[in-house]
Amino acid sequence: MIWFAQETWPFGSALLLMLALFIIEGSGLLFGSSPSGWLDGLMPDMPDSVEGPLGWLHLGKVPFLILLGIFLAGFSMSGYAIQAFSNTLLGSLLPAWLAAVPATLAGMASVSGVGGLLARVMPGDETTAVSEMSLIGRAGVVVQGVARRGSAAQMKLRDLHGRTHYVLVEPDLAEDTFEEGAAVLLVKKNGAHYMGIRNPHPELI
Repeated sequence: MIWFAQETWPFGSALLLMLALFIIEGSGLLFGSSPSGWLDGLMPDMPDSVEGPLGWLHLGKVPFLILLGIFLAGFSMSGYAIQAFSNTLLGSLLPAWLAAVPATLAGMASVSGVGGLLARVMPGDETTAVSEMSLIGRAGVVVQGVARRGSAAQMKLRDLHGRTHYVLVEPDLAEDTFEEGAAVLLVKKNGAHYMGIRNPHPELI
């Protein structure tokens, strides 16, 4: 039977791994902790204008775990289709490594196509009004400008879901100055920007 043949083991393994990922993600959501959010927090930030293979695969725009699931689904389904076609046309299955080559390309094409659709509908990294107050108590780093009382600088931080936000921050203490690279903890909202103090707990970033 083609589903359990030795020549189709990479595709069966990919299918099982995809199902395992969905089970793990679903279980995490039930307990209020998304594994995909934790995993994305470990990934390096990607600029919105990134090009080349990373841009084509939508890394940084769609959660990595979702992209991995799309790849595994495309790889598995195309691999079984290739082997079924080979069995019908040639009367035998291709070696697993040979069938895996076009299946890998099909999986990557699936990531590009489906990931592109998801990237259009998923929220971006910009701060929204809904999450503004939830950022108080979060820590980040000044990435542009020098923050002084009356002169805000741009700060980068992550929310509890691992999404990146860019906000304007001023020192809460008049005598403080935050230069680029300074670790800051947000303590309150003041109009269009936040007030912060030097982060007393660097591990919070």
